[in-house]
Amino acid sequence: MARRIIANVCTVVIALGIMYIGASFLIAPETSASTFGFTAWPQGAAADFLTVKGVRDVVSGIVPLTLLALGQRRALGWVLLCEALIPVGDGTLVLLHGGSAAAAIGVHYATAAFVIVTGVLQLQVARRAERR
Repeated sequence: MARRIIANVCTVVIALGIMYIGASFLIAPETSASTFGFTAWPQGAAADFLTVKGVRDVVSGIVPLTLLALGQRRALGWVLLCEALIPVGDGTLVLLHGGSAAAAIGVHYATAAFVIVTGVLQLQVARRAERR
């Protein structure tokens, strides 16, 4: 029971957190961009890619919440494991383009680790439920 509650709370934290970040990039991309880890950001029309990031992040939060609401724990666990690739990719891009190593590790890779742990927890909860 405790594992299920922890898995659910972690899933909700992940989903709402990434949706908040996505909404921030949609509403105020110039303010939010500095937290990503790059030292310089595109200006003018080139900055439109921040909107794409915002939409990606909002949807990345909606999908796990939908699966949690539908009780699809096995699918939720696998989706979280797949979605962990997003912060891994983001952190790697920050490092490859001379951005902040602290942001790459402390934000992106730490987020990936948290999402992986939560995905594994959801798979464990699903497995236990199937045994009953």
